[in-house]
Formats: sequence, C-alpha cells, structure tokens
Amino acid sequence: MKNKTVIYLLALAAFLIGTIEYIITGIIQMIATDLSVSTSVAGLLVTSFALSAAIGAPIVIALTINFDRKKILLSMLIIFILSNFITFFSHSFEMILFTRILQGLSGGIAIVVAMAVATRLVENEKRGSAIGIILMGLSSSLVFGVPLGTFLSEIIGWRGLFVLIGLITIIPLLAVYRLVPPIKEQEPVTIGLQLSILKDKRIVFAVAVTLFYVGGYSTLFTYLTPFLQASANLTIAEISGILLLAGICSFIGSSIGGVAADKKGPRFTIFTGLILQILMLLSLAIIGGNLVGIIAVIMIWMIATWSTSPAQQLYLVTLVPKSPDIALSVNTSFIQFGFALGSGLGGLVIMDTSVLNLSWVSAGTVVIALLMTFILVAFERISSSKTLMEKC
Repeated sequence: MKNKTVIYLLALAAFLIGTIEYIITGIIQMIATDLSVSTSVAGLLVTSFALSAAIGAPIVIALTINFDRKKILLSMLIIFILSNFITFFSHSFEMILFTRILQGLSGGIAIVVAMAVATRLVENEKRGSAIGIILMGLSSSLVFGVPLGTFLSEIIGWRGLFVLIGLITIIPLLAVYRLVPPIKEQEPVTIGLQLSILKDKRIVFAVAVTLFYVGGYSTLFTYLTPFLQASANLTIAEISGILLLAGICSFIGSSIGGVAADKKGPRFTIFTGLILQILMLLSLAIIGGNLVGIIAVIMIWMIATWSTSPAQQLYLVTLVPKSPDIALSVNTSFIQFGFALGSGLGGLVIMDTSVLNLSWVSAGTVVIALLMTFILVAFERISSSKTLMEKC
C-alpha cells in the first residue's frame, strides 16, 4: 500500500477525535461535579458533539467541496486542537458546551475528509483497506482511548486530558502538512451536482442501510451492561472484561472489513456482515445464561458489525468517485443518527418490557437494513439493464 505511514497517522487523528467524543462517558461525573450541574445536564456534552458532527459536517463539506482537501483537513485539525486548549480555560458549562460543538464539527469533518484523502493516496484496490485502517483508529478509541483517558483524568484532571490530546493531535497535523499533497477536484463541483448526488436513489438506500444497522447495533450496545446482568447475573468486573473484548473485536472487525471489501467487494462484505449480525443477535436472545456462549456470540457480533462499516464507506466512494467527500459525510451523519435511533429505541424497550427483549429488537432493526440492501442491489441491476438496453 502506498503512503502507509500517512494512512496510519490519519488513523491516529481519528483515534484522538474518537477519544474526545466518547471520553465523556468515563468522566461525566467529574465534569458534573466540577461545573455544578446534574449528570443528565452533563450528558448534553455527548449530544452536542454528535449533533454538530451529524448536521454541521455535511453542510461545511458541501460548501467547501471545491477547496483543497489538504487545506480543509489542516484547518479542521487546527480548530480541533484549539478547542481542546480552550476547554482547559473554560469554567462554565455553557463554554464547555460551545467547545464540544466546535470539537464535533471540526472532528466530524476531519474524519470524513481523512477517509476521502486516504482513498486518493493509495491504489484503487487498496481503498477499502485504507478506510478500514482509519476506522480502526476510530474504533480503538473505544477500546484504549476511553479507559486510558479516564485513568489519566484521575492524575492530570479532566481539563488536562483535553490539553494532552490537543498536543498529541499536532503529530498528525504536521504529517498532513508535510506528507499529503494538495488534493482538489479536477472539475468544479456545483451545488446542482451535489444535490443530484444526494437525490441518487442508490445513495438514499445506502445511507438507510447505515441508519438501520447502526441503529440495531446501538439498541443493544447502549444497554449492554444491564442486558448482561439480566442474562447471566455477571459482576461489574466480568462485564468490564466482556466490554474490553467487545472493543478489541470492533478493532479487528474494522480491519477485516476493509480487507474483505477490497478482495471480495463491498456488497459481499455488507451482506455477510448484516447476516452475521442478525444471526448473532438472535442467538443472544435464545442462548440463555451460558457465559461462554454469550461471550463468543458478542465477539462475532462486534466483528460483523464493525466489518460492515468500511465496506459501506467504500461502496459510497464507488458511487461518487469524483466527489467522495459528500457521500462519506452524509453516511457519517446517518451513523450518528443511527446511534440516536438505537439508544432511543432501546430506552423505550427497557421502559415498557424486559431488557432481555433488546436483542430481538436489535435483530429486527438489522433485518430492515438487510432488506434495504436487497432493494439497493435490485435497483442497481434494473438501472444497469436499462443502461445496456439504451446502449443497444
């Protein structure tokens, strides 16, 4: 793979951005106490990051689509670094909330542009692997970034943690400045063309697949701790071990998905990932309290879920090869919306029924994603047939 060092440094940036997004779950009580707000109010720091990334990133990317992607990436990394430094000097909840909006916007754009840049720095047959490496950086923030960041917060304070991550982000910033060439669209992309891309039925179905499979994942994973406690009466230490294994499997899944998408194609990888997800979720619903079985099923489920993401991203890149940033940014937004859908749906399930029903609902949601994928493939075949008939 060409430019492998640059790709891994872009993955480092994704790891740091992901750590900043997810770290709130580990330090939320520290922040709430320090800023004299309730834990539920402090939870807005998670929502503000997600919404600014989901809504703001596609808008900014659409408006700057004809700009040099290197300059956009540099600008977003600089804003991300500065927002972390500003956090250190912020002593009101409102100011911290503002910095979270900046972090979500800059971080969301940076990850999307990093994936788009990565696909242009490597050979065509390695694009899926490049996306997978960057997503590995993002998923590893859950495995290593959050627990390590929570531990460091106890030593240097939660504000000091933001400064530390800001300083480390200077490394990928310098790498982009020195090693990434200017990347600009050869032909100007008009607003009309962007809107036509977003009207493409294939993209609509593709992001719907993202919404529902991420929604299915989030429905169970958000409430995995109470689900495990109800399923096998596990201790917190045992659950922590399972969560660590789950995080490692998400890391592995991102890598496998990228390689499989290159070798077998994105559609094959997406179908395989979705079917495995459904089978594992159904297995969780009927497996009972067998601890070994539960751990094995969760590991396969995590690998299947995270292997789907790079394939999905690569598929969207192939749909819009001249301007992948737009498709990737829209897909990233639907990932965030999927997390919101799943957590809300899971909350309703827990409120009205048993927590053990989560796996059934999760499986049903992923089934919708699978059906959307079948419709997408059918639509593609019909479109291809029409194109061949027109040529004849």
